[in-house]
Amino acid sequence: MKKILIINGHPNPESFNFGIVAAYKKGALQSNAEVQEITIADLQFNPNLKYGYQKRTEQEPDLVSAWEKIIWADHLVWVHPVWWGGLPAITKGFIDRVFLPGFAFQYRENSIFWDKLLKGKTAHIITTLDQPSWYYILVYGKPSVNMLKKTILGFCGVKTKKVTYIGIIKTADATLRNKWLDKVEKLGLKLC
Repeated sequence: MKKILIINGHPNPESFNFGIVAAYKKGALQSNAEVQEITIADLQFNPNLKYGYQKRTEQEPDLVSAWEKIIWADHLVWVHPVWWGGLPAITKGFIDRVFLPGFAFQYRENSIFWDKLLKGKTAHIITTLDQPSWYYILVYGKPSVNMLKKTILGFCGVKTKKVTYIGIIKTADATLRNKWLDKVEKLGLKLC
């Protein structure tokens, strides 16, 4: 049985991202996967990695629990909006505080290389946009996806198998939004 962790990076519980999470979860449960969720906005933690990697900042209980879910999962589904080309601040803060050396990766002594401690896990990134996806990809070079896929997940050994762009959110009517939710549910059913 595949173990799926859905990580919701939108800070507003009234956002369309919450509907996307529910749709993916519905599909994944229909495929008999085990599903857990992390709603970053619900966690109690300081998103500031105050000392960088020079000094350890103790993790709050919600971050310890989140890390246990990440370790448990086979497949991570990241759902987030694109804001200023990147991730919401709370999502970036979550990553800064959880994906730490000794946990997600490990620098090798006296070397420029590192060990990827999350090898074997896969990911699917679902991102919402207020611009056409082709524009975000061609004009801006999809910076939030590159950061999450390459310099965070890939750096730690997680292989991103799929990226799904949803938008333009701000101009979408209920019919289009429902079409997107149906699409996401089918992705969950296929465990993409």
